[in-house]
Amino acid sequence: MREQQSVSDQAETLRRLRQTMSDAPGSVAPESASGAYKSGKVPRVFSVTSGKGGVGKTAVVTNVALSLARAGKRVLILDADLGLANIDVSFGLTPRYTLADFFSSSRELSEILIDGPSGLRILPAGSGEQSLTSLDSPQRMRFVQALQELDEEFDIILIDTEAGISRNVTYFNSAAQDIVIVTTGDPTAITDAYALMKLLSAEYGEKNFYLVVNHVASRDEGLEVYQKLTMISNRFLDIAVDYLGCIPEDRKMVECLRRQRAIVEEYPEEETSRIFGELAEDLLLTPERLGAKGTLQFFWAKNLDIGAEEAI
Repeated sequence: MREQQSVSDQAETLRRLRQTMSDAPGSVAPESASGAYKSGKVPRVFSVTSGKGGVGKTAVVTNVALSLARAGKRVLILDADLGLANIDVSFGLTPRYTLADFFSSSRELSEILIDGPSGLRILPAGSGEQSLTSLDSPQRMRFVQALQELDEEFDIILIDTEAGISRNVTYFNSAAQDIVIVTTGDPTAITDAYALMKLLSAEYGEKNFYLVVNHVASRDEGLEVYQKLTMISNRFLDIAVDYLGCIPEDRKMVECLRRQRAIVEEYPEEETSRIFGELAEDLLLTPERLGAKGTLQFFWAKNLDIGAEEAI
């Protein structure tokens, strides 16, 4: 019982910190306190990823992004599922151009950017574009150079990676400042989430992960999944997995997906919407990693490293 309470407290710690900061005399918003989102600063970069498809990763991205945008943050969603993109579909948008046009050199990123609800911006990827599933080093370099021009336009960048362990997945995860793993209670989803963390740890030196458990019947189920992953991770891997929380199974989420709407937009008073709002606020309170990792400039350095590897 004490162990379960300890695990549960991890998800509540950020919320208590948020309340303490807002109640304190002369307090400032978390982003202002850290200095991360003032003008001229680089944005926070979070990758949202999963070892297995079908766990609701994109729904987490869209609802968290919209929650952040509705709170006044300048948010960019980078759809990094370059072969089977669907962020634009989730919002009911039909982009005129996609990243496929950028990589074919016919359009610039500024021409591809589209507006989403509440002021968030989206870089849509092409769907059914097999050529994008394995970018080469020159393509990555050109992409990063273009991204750097957007550096100061955003407070937060959310990268929606594809599922699995492809080179594109590992690249975007290793380049992001923080990695958010989305899984469910399904045994194969848990196994694949562990496999992804194992690969990122062993091959790319990633040691810190955040976990969101989706489609749970209760909070206890979310904690159980977290305990399973941390138990095996502590035994075999030298990594830290922090629990951000869980998202309940909600029939209205399915309804919204079919209608191409976000639940936080359609049902803002719903419990699930409140949970997404808390998750968005908790992301803002996560400690920033020291060093260049997670900035768009880091993408450039990462590309140079990959380019050197591919040239050998």
